[in-house]
Amino acid sequence: MADLPFTLDQLRILRAIAAEGSFKRAADSLYVSQPAVSLQVQNLERQLDVPLFDRGGRRAQLTEAGHLLLSYGERILSLCQETCRAIEDLQNLQGGTLIIGASQTTGTYLLPRMIGLFRQRYPDVAVQLHVHSTRRTSWSVANGQVDMAIIGGEVPAELQDSLQIVPYAEDELALILPTSHPLAQVDKIQRDDLYKLQFIALDSQSTIRKVIDQVLTRSGIEMRRLKIEMELNSIEAIKNAVQSGLGAAFVSVTAIERELQMGTLHRTRIDSVVIKRVLSVISNPNRYRSKAAEAFSQEILPLFANQANLTPATAIPTPTSEQSLTDDLSPPLRAEAPAQAASDVPSLTLPSS
Repeated sequence: MADLPFTLDQLRILRAIAAEGSFKRAADSLYVSQPAVSLQVQNLERQLDVPLFDRGGRRAQLTEAGHLLLSYGERILSLCQETCRAIEDLQNLQGGTLIIGASQTTGTYLLPRMIGLFRQRYPDVAVQLHVHSTRRTSWSVANGQVDMAIIGGEVPAELQDSLQIVPYAEDELALILPTSHPLAQVDKIQRDDLYKLQFIALDSQSTIRKVIDQVLTRSGIEMRRLKIEMELNSIEAIKNAVQSGLGAAFVSVTAIERELQMGTLHRTRIDSVVIKRVLSVISNPNRYRSKAAEAFSQEILPLFANQANLTPATAIPTPTSEQSLTDDLSPPLRAEAPAQAASDVPSLTLPSS
């Protein structure tokens, strides 16, 4: 290690500057002084004999050499984290961390219940839940930042060959109406009745909206004929708007369990139409699979796939052998930084007991 022209601390500083866009904010995020950060960068550039940042603009911009070092540095730091977690696994779930990713709806309404049950069984395991768009979540799994994820959208084409994608369950989309709406008094409505309703939907650019539109189209519903009167930026806002009598909406049944029990929303059936989407479990087969991830996959996922509001799609496969750490340091996958989809939920970390 003494012969390497960089240290792990220097790689962490480089990553922080790239993420924060400035030396000062990077120093604040690492709880060190700005002069200390600047000195480490100067030493790193001198040791590598290349400039890593363009210093002309207001924002810290990486040079080509800086981007190259960052891409390898992220892989190196990720492997270091995997190593620590593999060693923690020797304690047989008496510690360690499980990092789960999810797209919007599953992360907001399904995963918290799964994590609650997992924590009852393994209170010493710290759990992190990262909720983002399907695209961003897929890249996090590919880059080893997340152990596994449950998503409702489509994995980006460029990642489909490198990730293990397993159909998990079918999630039904329900048509909800205000309880005071005239159609809330009938058991079923006809397909043509949809085109007479005023709808509330997510922003047309959001990932969830696109998935819902695709599922509705496959179910024979003509999207161009639906009257979208209002677009909101979260599922919770849509539910509140429907409760207030502002229109109808399509949402996942997992998102309205409480409202249906309380009688504040009415779920309307459509004659001869059942609208479902497939939820998938994704993981990276080339990354170390922790015992915590194994336990979650084998013990928790099957229980929830058999719940009333989810229809099992297929059995969750059980790995036949423990994945080992890879020593391949070929140019790594580069995580993009796509814009977050509407209604992103902040990451949640549950500390071990």
